[in-house]
Amino acid sequence: MKKIQISPSILSADFSRLGEEIKKLEEAGADMIHMDVMDGHYVPNLTIGPPVIKSLRKHTHLKFDVHLMIAPVHNFIDSYANAGADIITIHPEATENLQDSIKKIKDLNKQVGLSLNPETNIQIIEKFLEKIDLILIMSVNPGFGGQKFMPEVLDKVKRLKEIRDTRGLSYDIEIDGGINFENSKIAIEAGANILVSGTTIFKSNNGDIKKNIDLLRST
Repeated sequence: MKKIQISPSILSADFSRLGEEIKKLEEAGADMIHMDVMDGHYVPNLTIGPPVIKSLRKHTHLKFDVHLMIAPVHNFIDSYANAGADIITIHPEATENLQDSIKKIKDLNKQVGLSLNPETNIQIIEKFLEKIDLILIMSVNPGFGGQKFMPEVLDKVKRLKEIRDTRGLSYDIEIDGGINFENSKIAIEAGANILVSGTTIFKSNNGDIKKNIDLLRST
């Protein structure tokens, strides 16, 4: 079984103190930092761009787990790679040629992630599974933080774990959207080994980040 990793989403952090918030996450035992990039086009919200990611890079040695919710995504990959992303996750619907975009990320010596929205079928990425490092299963409709977890996506998590085990592959299975102390357990049981959480990590237990990370990891 893969180690359970926690990737806190800075979407729920105090944006006026992001550098400090990221340092606190590292000290609290986070495994990586999840950054949601939204363009107001592919999803109905706007967040951060390469300059913000670049400015935050000096605050931590943790991996930057960058989720690009932008379309068309292909021409922006270089900018996020150069800004300090370690994992670049894209949506298959957001590029004209998924194979070319995967190759571009690999050529930049970054890890490749593919993200599936709740309504997106696994078949759209199945032939690329040997080439990628991570699959991000969205357990909410992307675009906003604080939404309610959609348990029906766990069938995809189970299927992706089955495919990975059957084919002898090694990709991580990450889940993002409404993750809390209750549903994290069933997500891990289904096969997820990276949990993305924002509200639960930053707001639960009076904002005790270390306690919240430890609780998510141990459920």
